Amino acid sequence: MNNFTLRIIFGLLYALLVIGGTLGGHLFLYPLFLIFMLLCIYEFSKLIDLQSGYPVVLAITFFSAAIITNEEKVLNNQDLIHKILVALFGFALFFTFISALISSRKIAIQYLGKIFLVLIYIIIPFSLFVKIPFINSTSTYDPYVVLGIFALIWSNDVFAYLIGKNFGKHKLIERVSPNKTVEGFIGGFIFTYITGYFISLYCDSLLSYQWLAIAIIVSVFGVLGDLIESMFKRQAGVKDSSNLIPGHGGFLDRLDSIIFATPFIFVYLYLTA
Repeated sequence: MNNFTLRIIFGLLYALLVIGGTLGGHLFLYPLFLIFMLLCIYEFSKLIDLQSGYPVVLAITFFSAAIITNEEKVLNNQDLIHKILVALFGFALFFTFISALISSRKIAIQYLGKIFLVLIYIIIPFSLFVKIPFINSTSTYDPYVVLGIFALIWSNDVFAYLIGKNFGKHKLIERVSPNKTVEGFIGGFIFTYITGYFISLYCDSLLSYQWLAIAIIVSVFGVLGDLIESMFKRQAGVKDSSNLIPGHGGFLDRLDSIIFATPFIFVYLYLTA
């Protein structure tokens, strides 16, 4: 079976997993994206040579905090929720430095820097992403927001690739990613904006201008996320973050765009909800 066939098969399986997990409800979304996050942490830790299991502790801590705030109405006890959050974040900060003390690495600053890099680059975006479908007037789970965002991400990836491959002449940032072109970026931007427009016609989860704004955020920050991951891979001397998805590389390769775009989407929706 050639690489193209593998790419098609596992690309479809990945898309079905995301769609099925999202439509299944938030009790399916949580474990799915927790697994995605842990796999991305595993791959990214290999890229930056971080030999520590502590990022998993941080990941579970922040992800749990996101879930607790999502289920605030269910718990119906804000004082308890605030106490739990303070305890979780205090625990995370305290034991981050304790882990540096007991680490066998001689250079604690480098160790802490890598820990906080995983926190900022992987853990916080995933923790924010599972909050996005709850940012609405009723604070209830809306799967179509998640699916709309993924549709925009996939639209940007597909059209940037097709236009860049067939019409690309000017390199975007050649030293980081020699295959990405200005023409591909512009093509991806235009078609993602068009996709956002059509989503806004048939999906009333968000207002029309919100879908169009998210299309712009995805087009810009999604590409930046792809470039940043390419930078890490180039410095690590590898082509893919792993080989966990045949034909595609790793989960970080598939999720790099949405990881980097998520904080900006979250802030935008939080400010405009």
